[in-house]
Amino acid sequence: MTVSYKKLWHLLLDKGMTKLELAKRAEISRYSITKMGKDEDVSTDVLKKICDALHCRVEEIVDFIPEK
Repeated sequence: MTVSYKKLWHLLLDKGMTKLELAKRAEISRYSITKMGKDEDVSTDVLKKICDALHCRVEEIVDFIPEK
């Protein structure tokens, strides 16, 4: 199963927020942002912090895509 953070990037655009602003607001590292930019796994703690910062649910920022 692969992961996609396209929903997160679209949400940031809608909110007029940069990735760096998200990292600061959510108190996560830029390394985590970089990993998500490459659709790599991050911890559930990182996802929770993002959801808290953006006042959203995890399914609004990430998709899990089954491999074919």
